[in-house]
Amino acid sequence: MPHSSLKRADVAKHNSAEDCWVIIDHKVYDLSDFIDAHPGGSVVLAQVAGKDATVDFYQLHRQEVLTKYKDLCVGTLEGETPEVIEQKPGDPSPVPYAEPLWLRPEFTSPYFNDSHHRLQKAFREFTDKHITPEAQEKEKDGTYISQALIDRMAETNILAMRLGPGEHLHNRTLLGGAVGGKEFDAFHDMIAAQELARTGARGFSDGNMAGMAISLTAVKQWLKNKPLKDQLMEEVLSGKKKMCLAVTEAFAGSDVAGLRTTAEKTPDGKHYIVNGTKKWITNGMFADYFVTACRTKKGFSVLLIPRDDNVDTTQIKTSYSTTAATAYVQFENVKVPVENLLGEEDKGFVVVMSNFNHERYMMAAGVIRFSRLIVEECLKWCNQRIVFKKPLIEQPAIRQKLAKMISLVESNQAWLESLTYQMCQMSYAQQAKHLAGPIALLKSHSTQSAGEIASAATNIFGGRGLTQSGMGKVIENFNRGYKFDAILGGTEEILADLGVRQAVKGFPKAML
Repeated sequence: MPHSSLKRADVAKHNSAEDCWVIIDHKVYDLSDFIDAHPGGSVVLAQVAGKDATVDFYQLHRQEVLTKYKDLCVGTLEGETPEVIEQKPGDPSPVPYAEPLWLRPEFTSPYFNDSHHRLQKAFREFTDKHITPEAQEKEKDGTYISQALIDRMAETNILAMRLGPGEHLHNRTLLGGAVGGKEFDAFHDMIAAQELARTGARGFSDGNMAGMAISLTAVKQWLKNKPLKDQLMEEVLSGKKKMCLAVTEAFAGSDVAGLRTTAEKTPDGKHYIVNGTKKWITNGMFADYFVTACRTKKGFSVLLIPRDDNVDTTQIKTSYSTTAATAYVQFENVKVPVENLLGEEDKGFVVVMSNFNHERYMMAAGVIRFSRLIVEECLKWCNQRIVFKKPLIEQPAIRQKLAKMISLVESNQAWLESLTYQMCQMSYAQQAKHLAGPIALLKSHSTQSAGEIASAATNIFGGRGLTQSGMGKVIENFNRGYKFDAILGGTEEILADLGVRQAVKGFPKAML
């Protein structure tokens, strides 16, 4: 039972390993039965028995540790009030620059209305309660996303929101009515992508239906067989079936033209026979359908391939968690109905290239938001960490690093919001024509920025920034995972070149 009146002198009497009380942020914790189970060992707790361990605690831990072990609290010191803010699921962070300008009360934005704020709040609460806890666990053990979480996201139509705006949302209730399906625009789409990135678990971010988000978009836009399209939309958005995008091969990464997987028509013209391999396929291990780029007679075609006994998947272990379900896929004489063709035969290149736009946009939005999370972590750490008898934030060299990190995050967010506004004014076809280059440049720049931010953050955290647990685990995860954003969906160099080439196409000859 909590004590109603505790004084510091009372706590001082409990000063041994067998009878260990400590003060943290004006609250008293009885660690007597916990001391042997302490992950950091018993000695460090025995050293502070009977004392105020506030400074020592916050040198090593965040507030969530106290929340986890709240049952050990026996009361609050008489006449004293805790100072550390305890955030509830869904709450905005009060740390400077931890939220984009549009979410900070002292600023305004012309882009966002009440529906955007409602969706952000609902998404934040859902993510904090349901996604982040599982993300952190799956990131550790490498197992795949639970069907329970998939079902919960399907029920709230988070899965449907992952495809971006469109008619598929019009008759759906989104996150309990936070926003109407017909209202859902590119800014709502940006909010969804950015809130999902806050889990601090890069492998799980891809394991969380990223394959669906980059493949069902192509099915929705390009599959002409309406009954099949309707069936797939229902199966996948309800969470009953899983889908992934299978483009990359060992011989063809950003160079899509190097594809070797073949699709040959049967003599009766009713089926394709697919042979070949795909590599680094996100969610490939648990996918039921593969949206697959193939070489056909006169060009490239994209086919929807259901998993059967002739489709074999093998797990690929990469530098982030196996929870992403990254796979090597082999198609051996797989029989696919011609009705499963997306777009036109031999003209699949436009399907692949157009579909890349939304994928790259989501990746840019995600890495920019994860970068902001790193800024928040660094600002917290620099105000907690005591070095040479003063907070780390008082070191000018550290403030210079923080200034650069903040500048990169804020500038990338501003560019992202500017492009998002343009997306709201354009059709799918217009976006494919006018925004492929700018989105490519933003993705390239945001991942290069992420590299600078990861390096600075690791130096700020020191050894903790290299450790997969404790205070620096989010920094370590980001440093290990940001390169996936720099490679997947097109490398930085390829996308930078694409951005310039698209610009040059429209160069006015009169200026020569």
